[in-house]
Amino acid sequence: MKRARKTDATQPTIGLVEWFRPGDYERVESVLTQARALGVGEMRTGICWADWYTSEGDGWYAWLLPRLAADVNILPCFRYTPPSLGVAPKFSSPPQTPKAYADFIDVMITRFGNYFEWIELWNRPNHLNEWDARMDPDWRIFSEMIGGAAYWIRTRGKKSVLPGLWPTDLDWLELMNERGVLPYIDAVGVHGFPSTPEFGWRGWDQEAADVRNRLARLGLKPEIWITQTGFSTWRGDERAQVRAFVDAVNAPVERVYWQEVYDRTPGTGSPESAHSDERDYHYGLMRADESPKLLFRLWTEGGLDAVRESARFVPRHDGRAGARTVLITGGAGFIGTNLADRLLSEGHKVTIYDDLSRRGVSDNVAWLKQKHRNQVRVELADVRDAARLHEAVRTASQVFHFAAQVAVTTSLVEPRQDYEVNIGGTLNLLEAIRGANDPPSLVFTSTNKVYGALSDLALEKNHTRYQPLEAALRTGISEERPLDFHSPYGCSKGAADQYVLDYARTFGIPAVVFRMSCIYGPHQMGTEDQGWVAHFLLRAIQGQPILICGDGLQVRDVLYVEDLVDAFLLAQANNHTLSGQAFNIGGGLGNTISLVELLDLIGSLQTGKPAVRMDGWRAGDQRYYVSDTRKFKAATGWAPKVSVREGVERLHEWLIETQGVAAPQRAMGGLHAVLAR
Repeated sequence: MKRARKTDATQPTIGLVEWFRPGDYERVESVLTQARALGVGEMRTGICWADWYTSEGDGWYAWLLPRLAADVNILPCFRYTPPSLGVAPKFSSPPQTPKAYADFIDVMITRFGNYFEWIELWNRPNHLNEWDARMDPDWRIFSEMIGGAAYWIRTRGKKSVLPGLWPTDLDWLELMNERGVLPYIDAVGVHGFPSTPEFGWRGWDQEAADVRNRLARLGLKPEIWITQTGFSTWRGDERAQVRAFVDAVNAPVERVYWQEVYDRTPGTGSPESAHSDERDYHYGLMRADESPKLLFRLWTEGGLDAVRESARFVPRHDGRAGARTVLITGGAGFIGTNLADRLLSEGHKVTIYDDLSRRGVSDNVAWLKQKHRNQVRVELADVRDAARLHEAVRTASQVFHFAAQVAVTTSLVEPRQDYEVNIGGTLNLLEAIRGANDPPSLVFTSTNKVYGALSDLALEKNHTRYQPLEAALRTGISEERPLDFHSPYGCSKGAADQYVLDYARTFGIPAVVFRMSCIYGPHQMGTEDQGWVAHFLLRAIQGQPILICGDGLQVRDVLYVEDLVDAFLLAQANNHTLSGQAFNIGGGLGNTISLVELLDLIGSLQTGKPAVRMDGWRAGDQRYYVSDTRKFKAATGWAPKVSVREGVERLHEWLIETQGVAAPQRAMGGLHAVLAR
């Protein structure tokens, strides 16, 4: 059986809190899979007294308890009165006969006692949905029920846990002692939720110390357990969840149970699980769609040491004049990494603001920190966190805004997230800049997708590509082209694009928009739906077939990332004259290539042309897009320097060097090393 990883002798045992309902077979397996990935060997789970009396109850627990026990140590929490046995016909009702609860536990020990050592007696009884104290105002039914069960549990050779309260009530503990309950209790549970503003949060040191001191005053020394804690990321603050977790596992207690693996969806959980508070659905280590949050990624990649290292990273702002930094949101991505490297090499201080949610970007940050040491600062945060973004902008002299949901395909699956990150995050940044005493200049990266599918372009085919029939369009698509958003991604990036331009006009913010074509170069991860040049090269290097959507004759102008960085620096240097304008940025007419032409180029670099699989056109896919970059060239003198062949060869060499090497070795420790220095 797997146990929770420990880094020192004082660390409490760590477990998970998971409530399952009859029939949750697939969810049980999924949770156990994630528990194994985390190295967690303890689980607190509910045993519903009411469910036991249903037709499926016996069969469900006969499957659930041995299944869980095969992977984890179980802390069963016995709760919820069968309506037919209650003072009132509801789950939170006290039972008519308090002894019936101990009798139920006795049956469960007889049937399933081999699968657990400890038993928790009810759950959060000062919450009306768990125990309706209005029917038991002096706690006499509860104390009789729990005291009798605790006595019987000890008689049967098991250990008992007193349920935790939220908020903690020390007088209630004293009452349980007066009623004769505490002498039979082996561990006292404590609950705590730092993200709940209704109750003041004093920190675990104080919470645990208060409970321990009160028990000591009563002459008792049971173990102190945090039987349930967690942090809701309903506002996107995943770094705060990391901090709350570290605070809990550093608490002076013997065990900590963290809530929970997955975000909830309405209708899951306990029999009375309908929540009016949106926060209740976002306590998971992973989102409901099973995508990992920051805490899960840190924990699985680097263990608890990595989680602690990230939580120890505290931004230190230097208020001296001249200590201002260049802020790059999304700075851990491929473009941000290349820009940061150039700026750092030129002596600038750089702050990378990134939630590190994309695969491989932690390697980019580790590489920057190894190369540039203390000149680069990492702010682990989400652009949806307006307060954190405002603080980051406060010391910035320049801002490059790259943080975004970047894939059309993802926007089709999660349009709300796409909206919140791309529009909401950009608006947060603009408001932070508008509110600054000395507003920094801004360069925002938009996309050619704001022009839509360009389905009105009359095109002809030659052997390897499309080309416009209209001669005027052979200079590329200019900024005069009407906007025509297509796909949620096009809408969100286009709306953000327009917000930036309008804030420049309305509020005088010095801001420039780049509507970018296809960028490629080192540090690009090359996922299928973003970074197609690198993706094609990676698949070829790995000997995997390449998927072509459409006929492969679609044309793009590709721009090597070093040339893009040159354009960024020119835009910032000339922001006073360029502010409020949008520019189409790409390789231009001199750097166009179709998909099939890239396959031929890759074939010349490899031992042969890579294998290909064909699929249908994707919605909104442009058959021809080439940037007309003449407007930006006229304003700054900029022009691309790296040809398509030279750039692809450089990227190919970089990928060869970095393929086949384990990520922790390649990137100096990956995610858990990002904030260690």
